[in-house]
Formats: sequence, C-alpha cells, structure tokens
Amino acid sequence: MTRRKATSGVKLDREQLLRAYRTMRTIRAFETRMGQEFEKGTVPGFTHLYSAQEAIATAVCMNLTDSDYIGSTHRGHGHSIAKGCDVKGMAAELMGKATGICKGKGGSMHVADLSKGMLGANGIVGGSAPLCVGAGLSAKTRNTGGVAVSFIGDGGSNEGAVFESMNLAVVLKLPVLFMYENNGYGEATGFSYAVGSGDISGRAGAFGMPAEKVDGTDFFAVYEAVQRAVERGRAGDGPSAIEAMTTRFGGHFVGDPQLYRAKGEVEKQRREMDCIPVFVDRVLKDKSVTRKALQDIDAQVESLIEEAVEEALAAPYPGPEELFTDVYKTY
Repeated sequence: MTRRKATSGVKLDREQLLRAYRTMRTIRAFETRMGQEFEKGTVPGFTHLYSAQEAIATAVCMNLTDSDYIGSTHRGHGHSIAKGCDVKGMAAELMGKATGICKGKGGSMHVADLSKGMLGANGIVGGSAPLCVGAGLSAKTRNTGGVAVSFIGDGGSNEGAVFESMNLAVVLKLPVLFMYENNGYGEATGFSYAVGSGDISGRAGAFGMPAEKVDGTDFFAVYEAVQRAVERGRAGDGPSAIEAMTTRFGGHFVGDPQLYRAKGEVEKQRREMDCIPVFVDRVLKDKSVTRKALQDIDAQVESLIEEAVEEALAAPYPGPEELFTDVYKTY
C-alpha cells in the first residue's frame, strides 16, 4: 500500500483549525515540560513522550465525542489531551499528586478519564485492542452510535491479542477503529525487522476490514481517513484499520540513549517530519488562519503548562488512607 496524503482538502472552518492547532501545541508543550520535570526527578517512574505524533491523536479525537471511547498505549499523554482530559489534572497525575485525574494512583502509563471516554494509557503492549473491542460491543449492543478507537504502535501490531481483537471485531461487525501509529520502532527494534510483511495496514486488511496507510505528519490526511472509518462504524458497517506513518523525536523513554538509531536520524526527522510546522505551512498558505492567531495560542498554551506544573508541584500527595481505596469496583 502506498502512503496516502489528503486528497479532497477536508473542509474545516477557522475555529476547527485553531482547535486542532491548540491541541497539537498543547501536547507538544506538555510533553516537552514533562520530559524536563522527569529529569528533575519530579515525575516518578518511566515516562514515554508523544512528541512528533501530535497530528494523529488530534485528527482522531476531533472526529469523536465524549461518548466515544479510546484506548491508549504506554505513550498516552497525547491521546489523553486530544480526547479532552484536563491538562492540570494530568500534570498532577504524572507527579503522583492527590489532585491528579486518577488521584495520583495511575501516573504516566495509566492516566485515564472515563468521563471523557479515555479508557486509559496502558503499560501492556497492544493491551487497548481487546478493551476497545469490548467498548465497541457495548456500543453496538446498546445501539448508542458510539465508536471505539484502539491506538496501537508498530510493536504492538505484532501482539496475538491484537490479531484476535481484529478478528472478533470483523466477526461481530463492531464499530472499532484500529489506529496504528507506526513511528518506526517498537522500543529499540526497527519496524522493518519486526513486521514480517512490512505492511501493518495490509495485514490488518487481511482480516476482512477496510485498511489504509496515511502520512501521519499530515493532520488533514489522518483526519480524512479517520472520518471515513468513524462514519463506517457509526453506520453499522464494522471495523476499520489505519496505519499512520510517523516518527518519535525522543527515545522509547526519557533517558533512552537511542544507540539503535542512525547518526543524524532524529535531526533530519525534526527538519522534515514535524507535523506542527507542516500544519502551520498549510493553513497559512491557504489563508485559513492568521499567524497572529497561532502566536496567541502559543502564548496561551505556554501559560497553561506553566500553571499546570506550578499547581502540581504545590499539590499534596495522597494520604496513607487512600492506599485501600479505588482498588476494587463493586457492582
């Protein structure tokens, strides 16, 4: 399959374009600052940053509502922000504070907010696929018109649970989108080595669902592809798969020496595969928005992230009495 770019020039109004830019800039600024805070020791545990993939999460979630569900990966901050999770609550969560959206008990790899349809980041590789099949089955059974999107990396695409999930989604004709973010590496293993067919979307299509490959640095190409998949799911026509070709500017985790990457690779990708400048060039060329409007958003985002960090640093940790709460759910 060839990589697909935007073709029909999806029509988004000025407010939608500014919303898309704000979301991408918020994700980038949040990830940059969280990387810095991790290095200072204020964010415990491992942290996996989403920088370079912002266009994908943003384009996906702009096609969804709070009643739709997403399941994430270990690299889940961007998905959470795009789905509408509170940025200040997320900063506090990553720092393990009581004011976090999971009361400081989830942290980076398990941040979640069910009120926004965010089923959670997931430390289990490929773990969101069966969860989203369940969410899709629920939506179909209850006839809500909702869809579920499972974000999966190129490494996770090889998991048996993912194969089983795709098969079941096709068999039951469920409203599920399998959203593959192919950033070239599953931890330190190259995609070209680990995926035998070399084509994640083609392999997904073999299960009996529409599947396509898109340029993950092109917000508009991703948006169009997701729009088609979501409409298909809402219409009762079953699951779809999309493989978005992208990269990651950081390592597998903050502090990863990345000895498996070629010299100069990241620098070259920063110049050629940064989805935010690609988006800015497009909307300024089209005269859809003004540079001043984008600069205003930049300032607002930087202020928001600074406030989020300051409030998170000042917030208390959960008390000892919280140790035994939120452990089991009683139905």
